[in-house]
Amino acid sequence: MKYCLTVDFGSTYTKMRAVDADSKKIIGSSKAFTTITTDVREGFDAAMRELEAQAGKLEYGERLACSSAGGGLKMIAVGLVPELTAKAARLAASSAGAKVTDTFSYGLSSQEQEEIHKANPDILLLCGGTDGGNREVIIHNAKKISEIDRGFSVIYAGNKSAADDAQELLLKAGKNTIICKNVMPAFNVLDIAPAKDAIRALFIERIVEAKGLSKIQENMTAKLIPTPLAVFDATELLSKGHGKARGLGDLMAIDLGGATTDIYTMCDGKPSKPNVVIKGLPEPFAKRSVEGDLGLRYNIDSLAESAAFERIAGDLQISADAVREWLAVCKNNPGIVPVTGSGTDSVNRRIDEYLARHAVKIAAERHCGTIESVYTPLGETIIMTGKDLTNVPAVIGTGGPVIYSEDPGRILEGAVYDPAGPGYLKPARPKFFLDGKYIFASMGLVARLDPALALKIMKDEILEL
Repeated sequence: MKYCLTVDFGSTYTKMRAVDADSKKIIGSSKAFTTITTDVREGFDAAMRELEAQAGKLEYGERLACSSAGGGLKMIAVGLVPELTAKAARLAASSAGAKVTDTFSYGLSSQEQEEIHKANPDILLLCGGTDGGNREVIIHNAKKISEIDRGFSVIYAGNKSAADDAQELLLKAGKNTIICKNVMPAFNVLDIAPAKDAIRALFIERIVEAKGLSKIQENMTAKLIPTPLAVFDATELLSKGHGKARGLGDLMAIDLGGATTDIYTMCDGKPSKPNVVIKGLPEPFAKRSVEGDLGLRYNIDSLAESAAFERIAGDLQISADAVREWLAVCKNNPGIVPVTGSGTDSVNRRIDEYLARHAVKIAAERHCGTIESVYTPLGETIIMTGKDLTNVPAVIGTGGPVIYSEDPGRILEGAVYDPAGPGYLKPARPKFFLDGKYIFASMGLVARLDPALALKIMKDEILEL
């Protein structure tokens, strides 16, 4: 492999990178608006023309691609207990690069059936019970799911004792059904890798065609994967290193995009203080969460609403009308980037960066662990749920709103521990880094062929602010 081409079909932009394996450098970068509503090849061709203008026409030994176009891979997770199998299902889906739009627990009701019908996911992940444990609820849920008149596929990753009966119900209803190992085979034991692999396989089988990427796939040298999975792999590689090459160690990565805000953490997340009682499932070292209501373009209304118009206007000392006008511009033109300048341009950029920081703050609070004080006859007890990130030393920003900001550090400060919210175990004193050339997804693709090459490029390109 002399030259490698990587393509990331994002919700807003299609990004290309040309990699020279000999010099271990990125020799060309380009982007074009993702043309998902017409034909993704239009955006692909536009990005290729820009790339060739930089690097010339090259013979690529490897051509690799990932996609989150059209909102990515939409999934619903159904489990038994919210804190256990439902959470395990969400972890499996998120780590595979899926966008989990909803999670249901216990026995599905008729109303919840209707909610799933309206959501019309690409895949439904059905879990519940440890192996040999409760089987009644997951059989009930399989029957309810079989009655939903939608074309989604079902991945069964629950109690193995109920697998045959559940599969029979689903197959009789015409549901494409994949049986894999239980995500929680024993109490408080996670095994999400089989479900993660099944989700990847379905992405290749179904979503490539559904998003109009089948023709692109024919010209690639490997199967397309979800973009968040590529970023996940790159983040884990950068943290752990490869062979004798050391990684950065514990870290948090924040991918702020037009449709979602994704948080990745690579750390064990154990309590940083003594005498803490851990509640719930053990957290995986490598974890991803995706917030579908915190995109800076496609969900900008809900994002601005959570920040409150009046507060935005007051903090920035501008009019509420100016905020509403910029939101309207963004809704009508999701690909817009605020320009540098004075007057209205300056105001628009400040609004955008305020909302970006708010998205990071809320996403980080949802991702990190929390603590609360509980008083017992023996005195005060500290209960921790999730990962303690207070000692994580590095926060890396990626995604257009961060990369093209005039002050990316200010946006990333949203991920830092705030004394006003002491219950959230966010990083206390991290250093900030920037994926300034937007290479996480690209390097996640390259890492599948040459992890050492991908790690070397990331360590050269991802720089401290």
